[in-house]
Amino acid sequence: MSPYDPSAHPPFAVTVDLVVLTVRQHALCALTIRRGEPPYQGRWALPGGFVRPDENLAEAAARELAEETGLRAQQPVPAGPGASGPYGGGGAHLEQLATYGDPDRDPRMRVVSVAHLVLAPDLPAPRAGGDARSARWAPVDDLLQAENGAPGEEQRAPLAFDHSRILADGVERARSKIEYSSLATAFCPPEFTVGELRRVYEAVWGVALDPRNFHRKVTGTPGFLVPAGGTTTRQGGRPAQLFRAGGATLLNPPMLRPEV
Repeated sequence: MSPYDPSAHPPFAVTVDLVVLTVRQHALCALTIRRGEPPYQGRWALPGGFVRPDENLAEAAARELAEETGLRAQQPVPAGPGASGPYGGGGAHLEQLATYGDPDRDPRMRVVSVAHLVLAPDLPAPRAGGDARSARWAPVDDLLQAENGAPGEEQRAPLAFDHSRILADGVERARSKIEYSSLATAFCPPEFTVGELRRVYEAVWGVALDPRNFHRKVTGTPGFLVPAGGTTTRQGGRPAQLFRAGGATLLNPPMLRPEV
């Protein structure tokens, strides 16, 4: 075999970008950071960073998640749209989303990003870290519509780099995956009501669902939910039964998304 010459190939860097989604005030929101350094200084972007020489991709994503949110990722970290695992447990759900490698996606140099999707229950106000000036939760509808925002409108400016595309891919992954898996429980606390789970589906899908039909479907799907043995009045009104995520990862029958 002929000797391999690394200098014969142009160098490039590898990053991880995180699509961190949660439900806040009945809206699907994504974590964004305001960049404190060039390129795109002052613009909002998805959190992320360069992979260190001694890290694999899952380790880099978990480190960035901890630095930006203080959350621990569930292990193991499955990859791909068909990935499944126990949802609704401790820590945030983290899975590999897709790889982005357009030659001009980063003006500094050739950078390939391996994006990851993160889902977690309602989270506190984020803290900025690394090269970020500030951080915030923003409704995904506002972020995705920003591509067509008025020029000079700071809050409506598109995300830096190709992060609008990455965000859109992450949101669609979440919307499609809660149809056939129990992933929606990752947005819920360890014990939750059917009404709270319904509001997760409504926020992620962006539609209103009939409460009675939803209750019948989720409680009738084998392994989706198990009674937690208590009730709560935290949503107001009569006491509502508490549930936990069951052992099923794939739903049969699936929760089909309504056509809008």
